[in-house]
Amino acid sequence: MAGSTLASPSAEAAAPAQQRAPTFSPTREAWRRFRRHKLAVISAFILGLMVLAILIGPLIWRIPINQIDFAATLQGPSWKHPFGTDDLGQDLLARMLYGGRISLAVGLAAMFVAIFVGTIIGAIAGMSRGWVGSALMWLTDLFLSLPQLPLLLLVIYLFRDTLKGTFGPEGGTFILIVIVIGGLRWMPVARLVRAQFLSLREKEFVEAARALGASKVRQVVRHILPNALGPVIVAGTIDVAAAIIAESTLSFLGLGFPPDIPTWGRLLFDAKDNLDFAPHWALFPGAAIFLTVLTINFIGDGLRDALDPRRVL
Repeated sequence: MAGSTLASPSAEAAAPAQQRAPTFSPTREAWRRFRRHKLAVISAFILGLMVLAILIGPLIWRIPINQIDFAATLQGPSWKHPFGTDDLGQDLLARMLYGGRISLAVGLAAMFVAIFVGTIIGAIAGMSRGWVGSALMWLTDLFLSLPQLPLLLLVIYLFRDTLKGTFGPEGGTFILIVIVIGGLRWMPVARLVRAQFLSLREKEFVEAARALGASKVRQVVRHILPNALGPVIVAGTIDVAAAIIAESTLSFLGLGFPPDIPTWGRLLFDAKDNLDFAPHWALFPGAAIFLTVLTINFIGDGLRDALDPRRVL
């Protein structure tokens, strides 16, 4: 009887091994795959440093963005002005730190608008089996066929004075630019979400939920949408970069923020007439736009590899 209560050595060795067996975590696996994308990791580190500089930089570099000093006009980089000055003697580093907040805020806000609108339209089109889905896709194709830059300029020209009068020059311009850029970037997201929904709605776990009486809303929220978020997140990173470029384009064309609000695109617009005398004035904001968009695109590549289990790293 006593011998029957003793566990065998093999059973004792197997028990700790089973306890130590690591459990699979999709988040941990995605992070492992993302870390293997070296360019994405380096880009995330660089972008993080830029965001940190934009957030805390004005607290350290206390020169006012609109401080005029005619004795220091068009000066090159120096210890006093690391990025030089403009034609009014204003410190370019202070203006870039302030403008970076606006440029990144526009990119993120416009991305959320595009993702929100595109996800809703794509989800409805993907779950609808009749004319509703076809009509939404026709609407998407219609917006895709429109010339975006002329339409963007036209809408901003028509409504900027109204919104500026309601929310102020900075707030009204910000709201208008975010809504217009986001409203013209939702179409690729909608098509992507629709394709994901058409594939996922026929999967076994969705069929099981449907057989158990789950409503369409519950099927979407609890089962389909969480499994379709990977490509949407990747598309979101691309939209951030595209929105930053669009805002810079608008500011460069003079239809963006007012002159006293120094976004990176506005700094490029102000520098265009002094490239021969002060190339640094355009070099630093141009480099900031280039580096931000490049790092965001590399991060998007890393997220694509990390969130797509079919890719082998």
